[in-house]
Amino acid sequence: MSSDSVNPNAKSVPFKLVLLGESSVGKSSLVLRFVRGQFFEYQESTIGAAFLTQTVPLGDTIVKFEIWDTAGQERYKSLAPMYYRGAAAAIVVYDITSADSFQRAKNWVKELQRQGTTNIVIALAGNKVDLEDKRQVESAEAKSYAEDNGLLFMETSAKAATNVNELFVAIARKLPSKETDNNNNVNSDLTPAIIPKPGDQPPERKQKGGCCN
Repeated sequence: MSSDSVNPNAKSVPFKLVLLGESSVGKSSLVLRFVRGQFFEYQESTIGAAFLTQTVPLGDTIVKFEIWDTAGQERYKSLAPMYYRGAAAAIVVYDITSADSFQRAKNWVKELQRQGTTNIVIALAGNKVDLEDKRQVESAEAKSYAEDNGLLFMETSAKAATNVNELFVAIARKLPSKETDNNNNVNSDLTPAIIPKPGDQPPERKQKGGCCN
């Protein structure tokens, strides 16, 4: 992953980033597209959370995202605070073809604003813009909501690779130039669950029937 040209003297600075949103909105697909440049039509459901890393070079700093991709199923919602606690940034994802997922995204934003890290950078991502003919959430409505709540906003498609890298770069540019010890360290008590490579079937994930753009 690259944005600016890499400075050989650049300092790598880690920032914890969490993805939140309902099941099947495409959180895992966005992460997989950003980290590995891959997309799978049928993405397995996340159980608990998955952990990956990726870097974004910005001048004399290399932002190292330590990414927690959380499960969207209701039964895992109580675990979410464990993952967003101490996060420097969060991406709240909804599906533009699902008005309900947008309303639920608003609830995640409220929760982050109420219980998340002070000065956390929150981005709202309207995913699956490749399914424009099935759109239920108008871009103008989501953009207005984001502006009213101080959020970054982009519409994305993991399938078409639309605005995925741009989203993470925009977040990186909003982060402070130096990590703060109290707010941005990854919780070492959390055990990473890595998104599998094609063909892998690890026990911490299970197959779901829908596509996750």
